[in-house]
Amino acid sequence: MTSDLPSKKNLWRPYTQMRLAPSPLEAVATRGSRIVLADGRALVDGIASWWTAVHGYNHPHIAEAVADQLARMPHVMFGGLTHAPAERLAARLAALLPGDLDHVFFSDSGSVAVEVALKMAAQMWLNRGVSGRTKVLAFRGGYHGDTMGAMSVCDPEEGMHRRFGAYLPSQVFCDLPRSAAETAALESALAAHRETLAAVIVEPLVQGAGGMVMHPPEVLATIARLARSHGLPLIADEIFTGFGRTGSLFACEQAGIVPDIMCLSKALTGGTMALAATVARTAVFEAFWSEDPAAALMHGPTFMANPLACAAANASLDLFETEPRLDQARAIAHRLADGLAGLKGLPGVADVRTLGAIGAVQFARAPDLPALKAAFLDRGVWVRPFGDIVYLTPALTIEPADLDRLIEAVVAVVPEQAAALS
Repeated sequence: MTSDLPSKKNLWRPYTQMRLAPSPLEAVATRGSRIVLADGRALVDGIASWWTAVHGYNHPHIAEAVADQLARMPHVMFGGLTHAPAERLAARLAALLPGDLDHVFFSDSGSVAVEVALKMAAQMWLNRGVSGRTKVLAFRGGYHGDTMGAMSVCDPEEGMHRRFGAYLPSQVFCDLPRSAAETAALESALAAHRETLAAVIVEPLVQGAGGMVMHPPEVLATIARLARSHGLPLIADEIFTGFGRTGSLFACEQAGIVPDIMCLSKALTGGTMALAATVARTAVFEAFWSEDPAAALMHGPTFMANPLACAAANASLDLFETEPRLDQARAIAHRLADGLAGLKGLPGVADVRTLGAIGAVQFARAPDLPALKAAFLDRGVWVRPFGDIVYLTPALTIEPADLDRLIEAVVAVVPEQAAALS
């Protein structure tokens, strides 16, 4: 199979120094857990296209739903109009989410879902007649997106957006409360900044793009308890962790908490269409329920509640109801834990950790990333390490043989690279 693409010089690629970047691989098809390249190779996808394709690629049920919606009504503006795919999806999400997370605001990317959550929290206070609450407490190591507000609550020192510090709103940062001292520090920060804080934001159980940093449910429960004790809404960024990735449908369930606002995207449509949702509890929504037009949430993406994307998301939820996704996630969890365990303690390996359908190996320091990526390609797998981390987040439907192939590639490649670091 040969490519007939025109020159690639016009594309500006993500997270890439264009002057140094090698030519990207050309994908021409997908099937199951594989990406087919123009040169005929079929790579086993170890990261489900940035954690989105939870049902694998080309699931016929989603494809049929999208084709049907495309033929009837691919898009209509959501200002002044409504439609059944969005109404149905909002009702289904409200029924699935814990507690009274009943009010769904749609957008079209995870970063925007976070922006909407930050705006909801800030305007909630203004609508209640409280001014001065302009800051958010976030956690070091966190990542919440690439837009300006979302960048402001990402890790300010180690995160990929540190160069934008002078442009961003100033926020309050703490360490995750894993110890008594860190819990005390968090409580102290909440008390010290109480009159200026609008909300607390956290990635439940796993800080994804910050390095697959995992924390137990008790840590999340502590954050929720302290936020509540200071009267602050808790924003749970489940863009990465939602829809089965951690072994439960939503990570918050494992801590038994109900955040005040939850952000969803990535796997919401099963990896087929861009869609996001910011979901609020009734107390948050009621702060906007008013006869004053100025109290409305003034946000409205052009493609908000896109019918085509909503159809894909409804089809994805069908699959969570009719196919054993959570059982599959737990099976992957056991295989990752067993398969990667032998890398623990190797010279040059700092840590090996797993949670649900997530496996991560952390080097003692950043390895030669181009060499590492090339080594994985040589073994026929699509694994995209970053920083000092190699990770696997495969489709929940991945075949056991393909999962074993991914694990075998990691087990073969990591010691070679780790040895060079020791």
